[in-house]
Amino acid sequence: MKFVLLIVETAESKRHLRTDRTAHRRRLEEWMTVQGEAGRLLGGEAFEGEDAATTVRRDGDEVTVTGGPFNRGGETVGGFVLVDAADRDEAVELAKTWPTGETIEVRQVWAASWRST
Repeated sequence: MKFVLLIVETAESKRHLRTDRTAHRRRLEEWMTVQGEAGRLLGGEAFEGEDAATTVRRDGDEVTVTGGPFNRGGETVGGFVLVDAADRDEAVELAKTWPTGETIEVRQVWAASWRST
């Protein structure tokens, strides 16, 4: 089953990233190497910083476009990792091994019926 590990940056993880970006990335690359070699890592991407975000909101027929992330609080979406796991419990256990201080939200990927196999 496919799951997304949604990477949610916190104030603390952003501070660590600013303090030592090289060490932060090295820990992530090591984790991804291990997961890739085990056949669990299917893909993923990091996002540009929240200052590059644009939010589009729809309320009925009204659409509002604003600069910045959808969440103006301390946590923002920093990227995602797509993994293969037997079930949600295995995906959660994998998320627990995330090597840096971000919050990880685990979501199963919905497979749309229109996709060909």
